[in-house]
Amino acid sequence: ICLGHICRSPRAEGLFQAKVTAAGLDDRIEIDSAGTGSWHVGASPDRRMSATASRYGVDLSPLRARQLSAADLAYYDHVFVMD
Repeated sequence: ICLGHICRSPRAEGLFQAKVTAAGLDDRIEIDSAGTGSWHVGASPDRRMSATASRYGVDLSPLRARQLSAADLAYYDHVFVMD
């Protein structure tokens, strides 16, 4: 979770997903990210963040900003917040 869901949380989601995939745990761990604010909903990750992730072999292009919901807090076992 971050503020607008275009920088920190998409980067964290992409990097964590790459680690989970490399460990062969895709079938056991579900990863998602969101923002607390709604003003970027539907937007792609920030181009600078996407470029940085790409340098490490992580593609953020499929991700789109969405706002955190109360259902997320009930659904996920762990929620990490970045500011």
